[in-house]
Amino acid sequence: MTLINANPTVYETPTAGPRVARDHELDEDVADEFDAQEIFDLIRNINDPEHPLTLEQLNVAQIDHISVDTPRQHVVVRFTPTIPHCSMATLIGLCIRVRLLRALPARFKVDVLVREGTHQSEKAVNKQLNDKERVAAALENNNLLEVVNQCLATAMVA
Repeated sequence: MTLINANPTVYETPTAGPRVARDHELDEDVADEFDAQEIFDLIRNINDPEHPLTLEQLNVAQIDHISVDTPRQHVVVRFTPTIPHCSMATLIGLCIRVRLLRALPARFKVDVLVREGTHQSEKAVNKQLNDKERVAAALENNNLLEVVNQCLATAMVA
């Protein structure tokens, strides 16, 4: 198999311990709101489809590129492919979308986007990733679903 990006840059990741709950998060009578850190924690350990590295290690997923609008129940994740012509960008975005759809309450709208100016086919990739029918069709493909599940395997445990 020929690798698209045979020698990616690997970034040092902070050795973050478990998230420390804040006082109001421990109160069962108060509804917890999702924040960018919580969304990042859900996607940071997704495996890259091409390398035995996580999206965090490749700097594909970054907390600064996640926004959560709790009143509107809207999450936007912008990710950065490792190279501008990455053919895995759609698959990576699909993995992010599936992880969030499986983890977040159904009331949330999730948008997954390639960061502006980071991919030569940015508009086409974004259109595919945010078209419900295309995503549903992709997930009906057993081979593709198996690849997505392999990428998510460690993320689900972490």
